[in-house]
Amino acid sequence: MPNDAILARLAKHVKPFRITTGRGFRLKDFDPADTRGLEVDKGEATELLKRGTEWLAQEQELLYAQDRWSLLLIFQAMDAAGKDSTIKHVMSGLNPQGCQVYSFKQPSAEELDHDFMWRHAKCFPERGRIGIFNRSYYEEVLVVRVHPELLEQQRLPASCVGKHIWNHRLADIEHFERYLTRQGTVILKFFLHVSREEQKKRFMKRLDTPEKNWKFSASDVHERKFWGDYMRAFEEAIRATASKHAPWFVVPADKRWFTRLVVAAAIVEAVEQLDLTYPKVDAEKKKELARVRATLARET
Repeated sequence: MPNDAILARLAKHVKPFRITTGRGFRLKDFDPADTRGLEVDKGEATELLKRGTEWLAQEQELLYAQDRWSLLLIFQAMDAAGKDSTIKHVMSGLNPQGCQVYSFKQPSAEELDHDFMWRHAKCFPERGRIGIFNRSYYEEVLVVRVHPELLEQQRLPASCVGKHIWNHRLADIEHFERYLTRQGTVILKFFLHVSREEQKKRFMKRLDTPEKNWKFSASDVHERKFWGDYMRAFEEAIRATASKHAPWFVVPADKRWFTRLVVAAAIVEAVEQLDLTYPKVDAEKKKELARVRATLARET
């Protein structure tokens, strides 16, 4: 487990990006290229990321053994911000049996016939497990807000679709997250904040690299026209739902290595605060184990 000195070093790279209240929050105050003075070729970044992923694997075992808490990690971002690669690298040491990853695409006809939280609620992690949402219910106040024509597909009663619908949905999300935390689910929400310029570079690389062509869609470029609308929607969502019990982390995403470091550090820090331990064995159980051991020892 990480010692206090290492935890302090990790916290240094987490605190500037943690949002626990929406009051005064402005997305423009966060630089997508920020690295807090670290350089990728310096040993500290590599060391901290390696230790963070190793400790997270150890903590996962305790989380599963204790079977009291669950962990929900939510990743939101513009296209090419690095959600997939961040999840892959930070979670590389986890036991797949205790981790569930869900990538939410466009809702099906069945899902559209339910409330917007329905398909997500079915996927929340059970106790002892880690759930990862690659995009989430926040899409309902992001892409649907930017493209209100998508709201029509949900066939809501006219009385439920008014000028305050986005405020209502954000309030519903905040209340639901409060409910989940009261049931023992730790929620961490990551907005991978990539710049428009860096996104263009990554799109160009996908186009110029045959092995990456499959990842590219013309709709990705089309969405760049709505960049300002998306930034306003993200800002409003973070303002309305940032809290101590379900914090947002506005993670600089122009440098992938730094994105991964901040995400790993935030998860390690949060799980460490749970003070996880292996379940204690009572006297009766110890007697049972002793009998079983004695039986095995007598076998020839």
